[in-house]
Amino acid sequence: MATGPKKFGAFSGVFTPSILTILGVIMYLRLGWVAGVSGLVGIIAIIVLAHVISFSTGLSISSIATDKKIKAGGIYYILSRSLGLPMGGSIGITLFVGTALSISMYIVGFTESFMAIPAISHWVENTFGLVNGDMDTVRVIGSTVLLLLVILAFISTDIAIKTQFIILTAIALSLISVLVGFFVHPDFAPKGGLADYKPFQDFSFEVVFAVFFPAVTGFTAGVAMSGDLKDPKKDIPKGTMWAIIIGFVVYLVLGISFVLFVDRDILLNDYNFLMKLAWIPALVVAGIWGATLSSALGGILGGPRILQAVAKDKIVPKFFGKGYGINNEPRNALIFTFLISEAGVLIGDLNIIAGIVTMFYLTAYGFINLAFTLEKWASTDFRPSFKIPVWVGIIGFLSSFMIMFKLDMVSMFVALIILFGIYYYIERKQLNFRGTNVWQSVYISLVKSILIRLNKEKESEKNWRPNILLFSGGTNVRPHLIEFGKSIIAKSGIISNFDLIENKKSDVLFSRNLMTVIEKEKELEEGIFTRRQECNDIYSGIEIVSAVYGFSGIEPNTVLLGWGRHSSDPVRFVRMIKRLTELDMNIVLLDYDKERRFGNYEMIDVWLRGGSNNGNLMLALIKFIKSTFEWRNARVRIMIVNPVNENRSIIERDANQFIANIRLEAEIRIINNEIDKRPVNEIIKQESINSDLIFLGIPEVERRNENKYIESIDRLCEDIGTTVLIKASSLFKDLTIGIRPGELMKFETVEEDIDNGLKKLPKLTKPVSSIPALELQRINNSITKILHNTVNKELNPLTKIWTGFLEDLEKSWRSYYLG
Repeated sequence: MATGPKKFGAFSGVFTPSILTILGVIMYLRLGWVAGVSGLVGIIAIIVLAHVISFSTGLSISSIATDKKIKAGGIYYILSRSLGLPMGGSIGITLFVGTALSISMYIVGFTESFMAIPAISHWVENTFGLVNGDMDTVRVIGSTVLLLLVILAFISTDIAIKTQFIILTAIALSLISVLVGFFVHPDFAPKGGLADYKPFQDFSFEVVFAVFFPAVTGFTAGVAMSGDLKDPKKDIPKGTMWAIIIGFVVYLVLGISFVLFVDRDILLNDYNFLMKLAWIPALVVAGIWGATLSSALGGILGGPRILQAVAKDKIVPKFFGKGYGINNEPRNALIFTFLISEAGVLIGDLNIIAGIVTMFYLTAYGFINLAFTLEKWASTDFRPSFKIPVWVGIIGFLSSFMIMFKLDMVSMFVALIILFGIYYYIERKQLNFRGTNVWQSVYISLVKSILIRLNKEKESEKNWRPNILLFSGGTNVRPHLIEFGKSIIAKSGIISNFDLIENKKSDVLFSRNLMTVIEKEKELEEGIFTRRQECNDIYSGIEIVSAVYGFSGIEPNTVLLGWGRHSSDPVRFVRMIKRLTELDMNIVLLDYDKERRFGNYEMIDVWLRGGSNNGNLMLALIKFIKSTFEWRNARVRIMIVNPVNENRSIIERDANQFIANIRLEAEIRIINNEIDKRPVNEIIKQESINSDLIFLGIPEVERRNENKYIESIDRLCEDIGTTVLIKASSLFKDLTIGIRPGELMKFETVEEDIDNGLKKLPKLTKPVSSIPALELQRINNSITKILHNTVNKELNPLTKIWTGFLEDLEKSWRSYYLG
C-alpha cells in the first residue's frame, strides 16, 4: 500500500533540531569562561541581550508563518515571498553558505573535543599516527565525521531525525549531571564572595559577547525543515518559541550557577572543567559530542533544503532543486553542501570562518524582522493568527545590525557586500514569481504618508518643482514635447503624459477609462507616466483633465502643450488657454521649429519685461534645464528692452543682483530703444536669430480678441526658431527690474494696437501730385510720432494708476462686504 511522504511535527521537526543547535559547543566549552569574565550582572546582561534578537526574530518568524503558506526553504521561502526574489534570494544564498560553513565549525569543534581526551588522543596517535593539536589531525578526523553525517542524512531524513532524539537525551542527562555536580563537588565552590569579582577586567564586553553570541544563532534550524512539516503554521511557532525559551532558561540557570558555585580561576583557566565538575563525567562527554554533532547534523538537514528551494525559483541551477524519493530528498543539494563544508573543514581554523558565519546569520535575522515589520505596517493582506506588536520586529532589526557592527565591523561589511552582490545578480536576471510581495504595500503606505506631509507643507517659489501635465497627442507624433518635458523636470519633477484620442462620435466626453501605457521603460525611470484617453473634444478634455487630475499634496502645477499655430479652431484654443489661466496653472506652450529644432543646445534667450510674473517662472525652468546633460553647457542670456535710456544702469544693477540671488549664471543684455523705438518683434528677431531656445512671456487673454491674440503671437514668433511661451500662475511673484512697471516691453501694448490700426488705413495709391503725397506722408509720420510719445509718456502711466485704483477699490469692497 502506497504511503505519503514522511512528515514531522513541532517537536521532531522544529523543536529538536533547533534546541540541539542552541545547546551546543558554546554551552559546554565557553559559557564558563564567559561567566568568569563577566560576573553575575555581566553574564545576565549578555544572555538577555543576545536573546533579545532570538526572541524578536522567533516571534517575527512565528507571526509570518501563521499568515503565509510556508513551503520548503524555511527562511528563504519566507523572505522571498515577502521581500521579493532579489532580496529573499540573496539572503537565502548567503544563509545557505553560512549554514554549510557552520557545519564545518561544529565538526572542527567536535574534533578538538574528541582529541582532548587523553585515552582517545593516545589511541589515535598510536593507530593512525595523528598527533593531537596538529592541523592535519583536525582535517582527517573532521572529514571522516562529516562524511559519516552526510551518509546518514543521505540515507534518510527520518533516520537523521530519530538520531537527534538520542543526542537530545544525552544532552539532557549531561545537564542533570552538571547540576548535581554543583552539590557533590564542594571543592569547586568560590573561594571569595561576589564582591571580589571584577567584571571585564581583561576582556571588553564586546569581545565576551562575540564569544557567546553563536550560542543563540541556531533556533532557525527547525524553520529550514518547513517542507517536511505536517502543519508549518502551527509547528513553526510552537517548536521555535519553545526552543528559544528553553535555551534561554538553560543558559541563564547555568550562567548564574557558574558564578555562584564555581571558583572564578577555574572558570577562566579550564575550558573542560565540566568533565571534572559533573556527577557522571561520561555524560558530559556524551553531551559535548552530541551537541556538536547534532548542530552539524541540523545544518546538514537544513542547508540542502534552502538550496533546493532557491533552485526551484531558478536563481541557481535547477540541478540542485531535484528531489528523490517519496520525501523529495534534496540529494544533489546535499552533495554540494558537503563540498562547501569539506572546504571549511580543510581550512581547520574556527576563527577564520566563525566571524563571517555569524554575520550571515545575523543578516538573515535582521531581514526576517524587517520582513515582519513591513508586512505588519504596510500589507493589507497580512492577517496572522499569531499576533505581535510591530515594535518587536523593529527592535529585532535594529539590534541585529547594531550587534553586527559591534562584533566585527569588517566582517559585517564583507557579509553585506556579498549580500548586495548576489542581490544585483538576481535583479539583473529579472526573475519573479506569480504573486505579490510586501514592497507594493510599502510603497503605497510611504506615498500616503508623504502626501499627508506634502499637503501640510505650503508650496513656495523657492521649493517649487514642475509637476507637469503634458498633452503630447502621442509620443510618436510630437517627440519634441517629450524631449522638452524631460528637460524641464530634469529628474526632479513628474510628467503625466496624456495621449488624448478624439472620437467625435462619442456621446460623452470621456468614452473610455484611463489606462496606463508603458511607452518606454526608461521614461518610467525618468518620471514620465503616460495615460491614453479617448474623448469627443480635445479642448474640453484638456480643460477637464487639468481641473481634476492629481490629488492633495501632488497636484499638477504646469500644463505643457504645443502652441496652436496650426489649430483648426484657434478661437477655441485661446479660450482653453484662458480656462487654464483661471485654474491658476503655469502654462508652457512650445512653438517648435521643425527645421532648426533645438539647434546645438548652446544658447538660451530669456526675454524679460516689467509688471509680470512670467520672468520668475522662466528663470525657474532655466535652472532645471541647465541641470540636464544636453543643456548643461548652454549660454543663458537675459534680454531686456529698455524704453528709457537713462534707466540702463539701474536695470543692469537690479538684474545682476536678481541673477545672483537665484544663483544662475547668465549674461545680462539690455537693448536701449528710446530713440529708435523699434517694434518689439523686430528687436527679438534681430537679437535672437541665432539662439537655440527662446523664452517669451505671453499676456492675459481677452475675450472677443482671440484671433488677434493668435495673430500677434504668431507674428512675434516668426523666423526666430524654437520658442517657449510662458504664462505663470499666482505662485510666482511679479518681476520688476530697475524701472517702473509698464515701462518695459509688452507684447500686446497700446502702441502695437496703433501700429496695427495704421496698417489697416487705406493706402494712397493715386495721388494728384507728388507734393500732396509727400505732405500727407510727413503729416502721417508726425501724427504717428505724437501718438507714440503720448501713449508712452502719458497714457500708459495713467492707465496703470487707474487700474491700480480700481483694483484697490475692489479689494476694499470685498473686504467690507464679504469679510
